[in-house]
Amino acid sequence: MKLDAKDYAILKYLQSDGRLSNSDLADKVNLSPSACLRRVRLLEEAGVIEGYTMRVNPAAIGKSSIIFVEVSLTSQSEGNLGEFEKAVSECPEIMECYLMAGGFDYLLRIAAADASDYERIHTLYLSRLPHVSRIQSNFALRTVSKQTGLPIS
Repeated sequence: MKLDAKDYAILKYLQSDGRLSNSDLADKVNLSPSACLRRVRLLEEAGVIEGYTMRVNPAAIGKSSIIFVEVSLTSQSEGNLGEFEKAVSECPEIMECYLMAGGFDYLLRIAAADASDYERIHTLYLSRLPHVSRIQSNFALRTVSKQTGLPIS
């Protein structure tokens, strides 16, 4: 799908406030409500808009510790990668998982209450992940910058 300036404007406004009503969005991007809704639906159907979510304050639900975990596998065979990725998807505390190029194979972002909660996650999930040769954990001291939206021109 080729995006134009109106599409980028729609994405920018919805990215900053996914609860924006269609009529308010239409006003902000200078379109009629029907034309705006049609564009939003096209962006959704094309997969440009992947979905709508809300953000939860981690501290408010007792998950204020963020741990970044570097994982190295015994080998990067297609089977090993697939089995590892399937197992990672079954751990609710793993918020993100990235296949990496460089000194380790995967980078995980985990939300935990504290060090003892992370120990529980490590024991129940991380230590049981298939084909793992090395796990290195890094605790974030505080969040300095966190962007939820992509830069949109």
